[in-house]
Amino acid sequence: MTTIDESTGAHAAEAKAADQAAADAAAAAANPALVGVPTFVIGSVALGLYLIGFTGSSTNAAIGMVPILILCTGVGQVIATVWAIRTGAGPVAAIFGIFAGFWLSFSALVLGLGHNWFGDATATGAATAAQETFLLTWLIGIVILTLASLRLPSVFTLLFVLVDLALLLVLLGTAAGSTGLLFGGGIAVFAFTLVGVYLFFDALSQASGGGALPLGKPLIGG
Repeated sequence: MTTIDESTGAHAAEAKAADQAAADAAAAAANPALVGVPTFVIGSVALGLYLIGFTGSSTNAAIGMVPILILCTGVGQVIATVWAIRTGAGPVAAIFGIFAGFWLSFSALVLGLGHNWFGDATATGAATAAQETFLLTWLIGIVILTLASLRLPSVFTLLFVLVDLALLLVLLGTAAGSTGLLFGGGIAVFAFTLVGVYLFFDALSQASGGGALPLGKPLIGG
């Protein structure tokens, strides 16, 4: 009886391990980051090009950027948020939801200033004050996200710190009218874009049956 019981128990353990492996593979394949991260990267590239002056310095410089931010990045972040909620991934939903708010509200700001949707943007200092309010608000918000993420793998903290740096440089550049600081903000955008590319490689590797890339130990509890 003991031999039979041990054999049955071993088979049960093997079946459980196989089921767990299948569940892990399914979870990797159904990862909201597969949509959320690449659309984040694409929007970040567009923003970085805008900040370094690649699209020109005229009032029409944002024409090529805004459609990308709304229809690719904004929509992609919303899809990833809903996907994460449906899979019960609360922290992932929080992150994508926050960035959905950023990209869509940034697009609304650009369009609003260009078309006077929310007031007379041509009034002295109005546009600059609006941009400063936007940037400072989001800087505070992403700093909070950065601090809240310290229990996540450290690559996420690095990503959020670089976003903080980009927002700070663009805020200072906007307040001072400094193209140099805005250019620096664009470089910071490209830096966190590269982190996003790394995260996408990790997600796609796992979803296609490969191994996970190292994401670093959490700064707290690692």
